[in-house]
Amino acid sequence: MLRALAVDDERPSLEELLYLLNADPRIGSAEGAGDATGALRRINRALESGPHGPEAIDVVFLDIQMPGLDGLDLARLLTGFARPPLVVFVTAHEDFAVQAFDLKAVDYVLKPVRRERLAEAVRRAAELRGTAPRVPVHEPDPDHIPVELGGVTRFVAVDDITHVEAQGDYARLHTDKGSHLVRIPLSTLEERWRSRGFVRIHRRHLVALRHIDELRLDAGAVSVLVGSEELQVSRRHARELRDLLMRRP
Repeated sequence: MLRALAVDDERPSLEELLYLLNADPRIGSAEGAGDATGALRRINRALESGPHGPEAIDVVFLDIQMPGLDGLDLARLLTGFARPPLVVFVTAHEDFAVQAFDLKAVDYVLKPVRRERLAEAVRRAAELRGTAPRVPVHEPDPDHIPVELGGVTRFVAVDDITHVEAQGDYARLHTDKGSHLVRIPLSTLEERWRSRGFVRIHRRHLVALRHIDELRLDAGAVSVLVGSEELQVSRRHARELRDLLMRRP
């Protein structure tokens, strides 16, 4: 059973989060803190108590934007401890996702919090703490990829993705209608979508061959035009790309 601490300076959000956590059978106890400073004091007591002590905390569900010490600041402080609690960020802002996972966050849940999405974060934390058995995971739909937007999971058709941009341990999927950030390394998508016509053109970019409109050569530099965006092609990938485009139906 996980012992959880929820941290949010907005009282209604904190109460809702605690309600959802207490309803999860994997949560043994859940308590709240209204700011990061108070949470840090509580975590210090937990660390002094030890991992099996009465004050122990296994996972912190942490808002990011708070007055004074914010959630990212608190997470950075926790990385300095020998055995810190796990961190799950719960926030209304997508923009901090890359920073959050650089700090080894277990998950990044967007507000408004959905019960099913929070349950997935709890499952991940439980597995990492060894309090829950791993269960078989169904194979993902090969034609779509799930993305989160404003607390809602949507399924983007792979065929609609024009190119993918690496952002640390994340990848940003670009379509004609916008972009979406997913927690999947570019190398994983390269392997998964190679048979679907995606090709690596740069250490930061993966492109769908069918969406390349032009191949440009300028003073030895190679680039491709994908819609209205021009993307550089690295030298190591230029010859392979030219060959693939020449063979393209």
